[in-house]
Amino acid sequence: MTQHGSRKSASPITAEDVARRLGVSQSTISRAFSPTASISEKTKLRVLQTANALGYQPNVIARSLITRRTNIVAIVMANLTDPFYPVVLDALAQHIQSRGFQTLLFVPSPGQALDDVLPTLLQYQVDAVVLASATVSSAMARDCAERRMPLVLFNRYVPGLEVHAVACDNVAGGRRVADFLVASGHARPTFIAGEAEATTNRDRQRGFVSRLSELGIRSCLIEEGGAYSYEAGYDATKRLLRQRKRPDAIFYASDVQAFGGMDMLRQAGIRIPHDISVVGYDDVPLAAWHGYGLTTIRQPIPQMVEAAVDMLGLGHGDHLATAPTTRLILGTLVERSSTTERPGSARSKNRR
Repeated sequence: MTQHGSRKSASPITAEDVARRLGVSQSTISRAFSPTASISEKTKLRVLQTANALGYQPNVIARSLITRRTNIVAIVMANLTDPFYPVVLDALAQHIQSRGFQTLLFVPSPGQALDDVLPTLLQYQVDAVVLASATVSSAMARDCAERRMPLVLFNRYVPGLEVHAVACDNVAGGRRVADFLVASGHARPTFIAGEAEATTNRDRQRGFVSRLSELGIRSCLIEEGGAYSYEAGYDATKRLLRQRKRPDAIFYASDVQAFGGMDMLRQAGIRIPHDISVVGYDDVPLAAWHGYGLTTIRQPIPQMVEAAVDMLGLGHGDHLATAPTTRLILGTLVERSSTTERPGSARSKNRR
């Protein structure tokens, strides 16, 4: 009878085994598996082929204990239900991985403070942190700075807090929407707001309202949405329709709000864009679908992602020790079927 339990399993292949087979140093093996180490492509290929033939895989956890680097970037997202953020997550992960790093996603529970996530995040010894759809506190920023852990806010910033941040220029985006609607002949525009405390919301509203005032429209109705969600857009639009004087255009603080608002308008028998033009913000994939055809401000996600990863200084040893900066990148207006030109508008006259 064969006694399976008495048979010793083969010892795991080590870096020393691979080095011995190739006649190179063990440090050469380590450099071949490091995304940032200097090594010729020819030598790296030989190491990887031999390692594969022998069945060797480096122990990333063990190596991190020596190098004090895990090559892991934490991404914290608090609102994955918004279709904008899965697009951002994919772009961030792809770009970070192209630098030879891996990503680890943290999603705070509803109502959970971001500072409560920090202890768990730190247990993984991540090399850097990207915060998207979440706002950092001064305590968390200070803790990361003391640990020399690069931290970047994505799609928002905190005034007065010295933290790297990259976002779309939301003030400019709001101004662009105002220019577009007024040039299209709209005289009674409304803004449906998102999260009241978010810089994204405040800047879009400020840019929109201030530019309307400059163009001679000084009474712009603001309807509070309270959140960047379909339900918030639907409910805010329902309240708006109770007003005595109906607007001829609605600018929603986000696309997902606009989707809810458009469905509410259609249920109320209001034609888009014949009765009311609708504009959103983000340009999520659903905005281009025939059912919505939403005119919107497209956030420059590829440029924002590239700027955020550059700020982290990935692949630069102890990372870039640059002073915290906020970079704002211009978005672009994408015109679709949810908006129209009113008779006698400046845009129609310019085409004559």
